[in-house]
Amino acid sequence: MQSATTEPARPANGADGTPVLEARGLTRSYLGMPGRGIEVLRGLDFSLAAGEAVAIVGASGSGKSTLLHLLGALDRPTAGIVRVGGVDISTLDDEGAAALRNRSVGFVFQFHHLLVDFTALENAMMPGLIRGDRPARVRERAAGLLEQVGLGHRFGHRPGQLSGGEQQRVAVARSLVNRPLAVLADEPTGNLDARASRQVQDLLFGLRTRHRVALVVATHNRELAARAERVLRLREGVLEDA
Repeated sequence: MQSATTEPARPANGADGTPVLEARGLTRSYLGMPGRGIEVLRGLDFSLAAGEAVAIVGASGSGKSTLLHLLGALDRPTAGIVRVGGVDISTLDDEGAAALRNRSVGFVFQFHHLLVDFTALENAMMPGLIRGDRPARVRERAAGLLEQVGLGHRFGHRPGQLSGGEQQRVAVARSLVNRPLAVLADEPTGNLDARASRQVQDLLFGLRTRHRVALVVATHNRELAARAERVLRLREGVLEDA
């Protein structure tokens, strides 16, 4: 049962050895045919250390996206525990979980999910504005990140005026604007050509080092997966060493 908590405890930054993301006994089932459920994740355990990079591979439909959604508090498990910076998400109501997610986790999806009516700079600023930070401070932070991803000359361009690779670079900048504990990237190069894919790979791992942020990448891209310290395969609802 969800509590009435709306203000999550301040997440740990991992410096004391606390995992920045942790799952124990994680199960996620969905309704299927009448009387039958579909169990996507089955008692899965996972731990991510501060600054660590982990790649998760597996067949299409194996549950990689489901796992990232649970780790990032976009969804709730059927059973088991998810902790973000040591905070158990089950102790939070939806508002509290959203606040924890916004503050502690950055997301990069296969499709960038930029807001089409806003500029690159405004899109990169959005998580900080939602958190309630001072607009001037958020603007400075977002502008610096766009410079770092090579888009300093594209501040005023809307998504429709950017290439696919440029749009994904805006998404990478946006994922870091709140200085998260971890970035979760779900097939971040799956919609890009080879050249843009390599650029996004370089950015993700370069910025991960520069900003000392942990990284989880769900991918079919072997080259991308090989850049992580650990590669785990999701098979039949559980994780195993790849």
